[in-house]
Amino acid sequence: MMKFTTPHHPPTDMPGHPPRHMPTALFVSTLALALFAQTANGQALRATPQLGASTPSSAASKSNDSQSGDFIVAIVDSEPITNHEVRSRVIRLEQQLTTQGGALPPRPELAKQVLERLINERSQIQLAKDTGIKADDAAIEIAIAQLARQNQLSNDDFRKRVESEGVRWASFRDDMREEIALTRVREREVESRVRVSETDIDDFVRTNTDQNASGLVINIGQILVALRDDAMPTQIDAAQKKAQAIFERVKGGADFSAVARDSSDGPERDAGGAMGAREPERLPELFVNAVSALRIGELAEPVRSGAGFHVLKLLEKRSASMPSILVGQTKARHILLRVTPQLSESQAVARLSEIRKKIETAKAGFATEARANSQDGSAAQGGDLGWSNPGGFVPEFEDAMNALAPGQISDPVVSRFGVHLIQVNERRQSELSEREQREQIRGVVRAKKLEDQYATWQQEVRGRAYVEYRDAPQVAR
Repeated sequence: MMKFTTPHHPPTDMPGHPPRHMPTALFVSTLALALFAQTANGQALRATPQLGASTPSSAASKSNDSQSGDFIVAIVDSEPITNHEVRSRVIRLEQQLTTQGGALPPRPELAKQVLERLINERSQIQLAKDTGIKADDAAIEIAIAQLARQNQLSNDDFRKRVESEGVRWASFRDDMREEIALTRVREREVESRVRVSETDIDDFVRTNTDQNASGLVINIGQILVALRDDAMPTQIDAAQKKAQAIFERVKGGADFSAVARDSSDGPERDAGGAMGAREPERLPELFVNAVSALRIGELAEPVRSGAGFHVLKLLEKRSASMPSILVGQTKARHILLRVTPQLSESQAVARLSEIRKKIETAKAGFATEARANSQDGSAAQGGDLGWSNPGGFVPEFEDAMNALAPGQISDPVVSRFGVHLIQVNERRQSELSEREQREQIRGVVRAKKLEDQYATWQQEVRGRAYVEYRDAPQVAR
């Protein structure tokens, strides 16, 4: 039995629209980084810490940095960290741990951890500034609107709730701007370092399969150009050319199974060339070697055996004990506007807001507007993205999509690809195919690699920063 957790945000490098299979447990949405939730008594708001992300710098502390008795505890690239910032963060973390029922470490130890986290944040913020990464006012407004919606509050009520916690609204917005910039620089710097190969997935399957499982099974498609044992050189040459022509034909887009039914001399001809899923030991070694480096769906160059020339395709590769997994799928569509020098983020938001009004007042249809305005490859299909599994899109897109009821249209949503208008059409429960299960595993493996790379990158950024420790934090009650 496979033992793995389906990732909530499992990526691809497909440009231009929200990539499928973006396993990013590490990189939560920019909104989740500053997510506020109700405490047990329903009265206070608290920040929710996320995997691989630092909590926002304390807005409350920024409003009181000038208070009497405050002092600098560290300097990071000429930016000071004050004792009040450390103490405020410590108090907030203690409140969170108490609410969540966690054990409280000694305050001096917690203060050291908080100071190190603040130092890491400041060094990353400096990197974001140096590389021109920032969040404009439109991104802040969208983030706040989604936070308000997640807390089931209007924008005005959300602001009142924040201010009732003693946080100045301007400082809260600054924190949001800072955290969005941090998220963007982390995504850009770390995600480019991570690739997940088919071998990585196979290794994960083997590692997480019960000891009594039979291991991997593979299914190979074959198109055979047969040769007699006594074939003449001219016949061998003709068969080789025929096999090569079949290979080029399928590689050019022809359906493998259809070509197999028309052209193969093999016994699997009527099955479209599929030999059936079986252990590698039960297949010809020549075939196994030919497809060993292939990804599912790829072709091998023609190979020769005593029977003739073979055009082989890897149809399936999985664990013999791969479980059945039922997941909730979403059918959605979107309109994407890319941010360019000619179209700012705020302009894209305004334009999509107008399109949303037209659709909701029945002055236009979503599909029509998508075909006319969307800058994504799905525009020709009216923005249709098909059925997606959990983790099929980047977190900021998926979080907004998951919050919608069928038929509902989102406010403009900012992602790393631009600004989106999203509509959910349907939802259903569906069993994952073997290939989809491998993509889910890809997400798990990628999330682990991202976590490891994030830790390495954080150390690198910290190592390049100038850090000067001053007086030790004073956080006694």
